[in-house]
Amino acid sequence: MSKRLKRAFLSALKIIGLLMMSGILYVVATPIGNLNDITYRALETFKSVDLIASEDTRHTQGLLSHFSIEKKQFAVHQHNEKASAQKIIEYLKDGKHIALVSDAGTPNISDPGGLIVKEVAAAGFEVIPIPGVSAVTAAYSVSGMEHTSFHFYGFLPTSSSQRIKAFENLQTQTSPIIFYEAPHRIIKTLNDMADFFGDKHHIVVARELTKTFESIYRGEISKVREIIESDSNFQKGEFVILVSPMHHEKNELLSEDQHRILKILLNHMPTNAAVKLGVEILSINKNYLYDEALKIKKDD
Repeated sequence: MSKRLKRAFLSALKIIGLLMMSGILYVVATPIGNLNDITYRALETFKSVDLIASEDTRHTQGLLSHFSIEKKQFAVHQHNEKASAQKIIEYLKDGKHIALVSDAGTPNISDPGGLIVKEVAAAGFEVIPIPGVSAVTAAYSVSGMEHTSFHFYGFLPTSSSQRIKAFENLQTQTSPIIFYEAPHRIIKTLNDMADFFGDKHHIVVARELTKTFESIYRGEISKVREIIESDSNFQKGEFVILVSPMHHEKNELLSEDQHRILKILLNHMPTNAAVKLGVEILSINKNYLYDEALKIKKDD
């Protein structure tokens, strides 16, 4: 063997050795409520790794203790994700295998994890998904919405004006739109949806999926809102809201009766009030109806 070939061979062996020594990052989905939803593969992964990077170590400890697993953890959350990525990379360089988990569900689905995976992959380490529960897919599976795709938005903004802006940006979606929402904002968000999409627009709200008080509410926004408002207990927990797509087209025309009703409303009240009432009466998208109202005002 020539010296040149020998050097190349030894170099290749060194690279292979380093790869074999490198750790692996496992992105592990965990239950969103019912602990029996954990997968065998997730449990085996927890047992085999050296460390677990957890969004909340106390929360994950409850899961590990339930399955009699003892494993060292360290905290990884949205406030330290950049630094945690480098910490994980250093562990991987030392040949340690790490499991990345969020509080519940799948990391990087409205949870920390995306930046870490990006940095770890860019550093040349292997990243392996351990799939499992996700609230968005669980909710869509029981929604009854017959579409081959959906648009997942995640958590809505905290202010009403920002939520309306988000709806405006999404109104051309031809597939159902899925949102997450917090319990203290659920009624305000449903009010904003009613204002924008119309009281009669169809939605599905899934509350506390896989947990003891799991509930699915279906129907017009006004009907679902009425049910949730009827009992303060119905406003507790985690919510997934699925909004059916809007079927209006930009070039649609108001019917003769719809045009007459809108014109009567405009003759008796300010434009914004007329449009808001018109949405409830006619079940037409607020933005479209507002454009039509401006045309009527201009022609008068």
